[in-house]
Amino acid sequence: MVLKQKTCMTMYSRINKLVMREQIIKILNDLRPEFDFSQDIDFFEEGMLDSFDVVNLVNELESTFFVSIDGMDILPENFSSVNRIIALLNKNRLKQ
Repeated sequence: MVLKQKTCMTMYSRINKLVMREQIIKILNDLRPEFDFSQDIDFFEEGMLDSFDVVNLVNELESTFFVSIDGMDILPENFSSVNRIIALLNKNRLKQ
C-alpha cells in the first residue's frame, strides 16, 4: 500500500510539474510572443528576456501560482529557463 501511495505521489508530482511548465511557457509567450520559450536555452543569453521583462514576469508568476517571490531571488539566473523558474517557484512556496 505504501509503494502504491508513493507511486501515485510521484505521478502527481510529474503531472504538476508538466502543468506548471505549460503555464510558465504560456506566461512567457504572452510576454514575448516572438520567441519560443519551450526550448531549453538561456533566455537572457539568447536575448529573449531582459531585466524589464523580469518585473512583469514576477508579477504574472506570483498571481498565477499564488506565491510571493523573495526580492533576493529576483536575479536573471533564476528566470533563465523554464526549469529555473519552476525551481524558483518551488523554493518560494516552501518559504510560505
